[in-house]
Amino acid sequence: MSPQDSPSTKLEQYRPYLRTLARMQIEPKLQSKIDASDIVQQTMIEAHRGLNNFRGENDCELGGWLRRIMARNLADEVRKHRRDKRDAGLEQSMQAALTNSSMCMERYLAGGISSPDQRAMKNEQLLSLATAVEALPDDQRLAVTLHHLQGMTAAQIAVQMGRTEIAVAGLLRRGLKRLRELMQDKTEE
Repeated sequence: MSPQDSPSTKLEQYRPYLRTLARMQIEPKLQSKIDASDIVQQTMIEAHRGLNNFRGENDCELGGWLRRIMARNLADEVRKHRRDKRDAGLEQSMQAALTNSSMCMERYLAGGISSPDQRAMKNEQLLSLATAVEALPDDQRLAVTLHHLQGMTAAQIAVQMGRTEIAVAGLLRRGLKRLRELMQDKTEE
């Protein structure tokens, strides 16, 4: 087994993807209290510990398993910061939200999937997209994520970010331009 195929390396490839999903799920009012990187780190620790229990057969199943672990961790962290600490449905709603966010990212990458090779290639593209999104400056990353992955309008983003719509439009334009460059660089490697 090459170092690139080791379980630890495989898990680490999902870190940017998980961080992007976590950022999308943390409510704006809790973003100053909950750090997406901490949630992802806890998820990775638990995944490393439980890797022997993982029974999936492919990368898609690994991604789903990691999202379930992260949903539990995110729900636990949100419970700590909310008054209603007994919300039993919180973990299920976090899992559903993470699955929805993941599907939004997958839809961002066009094309149907018909073979295992195509699924593997799309999974690689998804991880590359998440890595590219993570490489954007914070404001561009937030604007691109809110608009393209969560479907918010420029006006809604402007309110959330405390910016003008024109400033948000500029962030989106520069962010998408940089994303295209990063994704192009990745395909040329």
